[in-house]
Amino acid sequence: MKNAGQLSRRQILAAAGFVGLATLTGCGGDDGGDSKDLSKKQNGAMKEYRVGQRFKASKPLSFPVLHNNNPVYPMKDGWLFWKELARRTGVTLKPIAVPLSDYEKKRSVLIGAGDAPFLIPKTYHPSEVAFVSSGAILPVSEYVHLMPNFRDKVRKWKLEPELDSIRQSDGKYYLLPGLHEKVKSGYSLSLRTDVLDRLGLSLPTTWDEVYEVFRALRAEYPDRYPFSDRWSTNTPFPAGALTSYLGQAYGVRAGWTYDNISYDAKADAFVFTGATDGYRQMVEYLRKLVGEKLMDPESFTQTDEDAVQKLLGEESFAISANPQELVQNYRYNLEKQVKGSKIEMVPVPLGPAGPVVMGGARLENGVMISSKALKSDSFVAMMQFVDWLWYSDEGQKFAKWGVEGTTYTYSGGRYELKPGISLMGSDPDAPKDLQKDYGFFNGVFTYGGSWALVSSSFSPDEKRFQDAMARREQLPIGPAHPLRSVEQEQASLWDTPLRDHVTQNTLKFALGKRPLSAWDSYVAELKAKNMDRLVGLHNEARARFEKENG
Repeated sequence: MKNAGQLSRRQILAAAGFVGLATLTGCGGDDGGDSKDLSKKQNGAMKEYRVGQRFKASKPLSFPVLHNNNPVYPMKDGWLFWKELARRTGVTLKPIAVPLSDYEKKRSVLIGAGDAPFLIPKTYHPSEVAFVSSGAILPVSEYVHLMPNFRDKVRKWKLEPELDSIRQSDGKYYLLPGLHEKVKSGYSLSLRTDVLDRLGLSLPTTWDEVYEVFRALRAEYPDRYPFSDRWSTNTPFPAGALTSYLGQAYGVRAGWTYDNISYDAKADAFVFTGATDGYRQMVEYLRKLVGEKLMDPESFTQTDEDAVQKLLGEESFAISANPQELVQNYRYNLEKQVKGSKIEMVPVPLGPAGPVVMGGARLENGVMISSKALKSDSFVAMMQFVDWLWYSDEGQKFAKWGVEGTTYTYSGGRYELKPGISLMGSDPDAPKDLQKDYGFFNGVFTYGGSWALVSSSFSPDEKRFQDAMARREQLPIGPAHPLRSVEQEQASLWDTPLRDHVTQNTLKFALGKRPLSAWDSYVAELKAKNMDRLVGLHNEARARFEKENG
């Protein structure tokens, strides 16, 4: 599960028909080569490195890398990942392990002190923006001509608009993001299908149908809330997971994905998310569920454990889920406690916005490159290595599944773990774990890729869910609108109190502590907190960027 900080990163919507800036060559350009002389930085580089070719350094090299140390699979020096990576590429990585809980803070300290390693992965946009003005990280868009696999995937998957959305005011981007062929969705509603079957109810496909199903459940069990939810206490935003996917039905980012500024394609302008009609409609729906006792009001404040226990104790019949929790927690524990129980996760129910998913979701966390790396005589080789490991088909398959014949087998388009190896609980009795014991499927190195690779580890439940979601239309990505450093400082002063006001009033409206008739007053309060000035800043930045960059 991604935490709230990760999911609330700015990934804005883009105008249809907006011409990608990735083809520009005016300031070094992504495809037009590099104006800097790299002739003395070729140590260990391949002369004819291209798409589909394994990178192999012409002499042994080593590069330092910041390693986000996940407590679920703490780093080990003896992992097969390190050994096999060095054998295949001639590169030995020197990891600097930082606890996951302290990663962002420690990363900032290292970069600020000039002690950051060359490679700084697991960075979520817009975290890189804080390091741009100091020159501590490279404008990597100037060096992607050294990365044929990266460029190939951007071209094939038409990712230029997404990359445009992370460019800064100088027209460059400073993060090499993970690249997805298709949008991968994470969360939706799950329901007790055995209970629905008993009452002659079908799984809902729209939020109107969800409402009717909950009403039927409440009529049958008047002493229980049909829906009691989780994932609220790990985020300041109420019902973070629920509002993230509920918001899609109304075409807005909410919950974990909330951003004050979003793009309205019809108006061709940036707007304030928490004041839009779509956001108001989402809040009205929440209020209806709570007001008619179809949703447990404690859903906004209770712990995950309490919510799950209500499901297992049959005090509720629906809860937010992701595919892993569905199988490993809800279904497994329900089957032990309630004979004949069944629970399913539905594709995100549809609403007024239709069958859409939010735009910008095909970029994932990525790699920053320290400016110190450019001084290395092995810089070109390092960029080729990054391209192979994070962006080539072979490198991505290796990072995810490991070594064929040792950790997995592949036949008929299917990956199978070798007997005795488990992945995320797939075989609780297995003596070995792909992540813990071998170092593969590590979030530092494994993200993005083709749909075939991304879906290769899906359970049957997740495959059905993701296939359904992948058929939906992605809302347009917003045009680039980078703020200058002075503007960023001003925006941050306005942004936080505005976000806090949206958060607090979303909860008040949903719980009925503030009547929905006060919506206009709420919007007036946002204006008093500089809402219009913040929106104007972003629209002006968009206009300036387009004027300066064609």
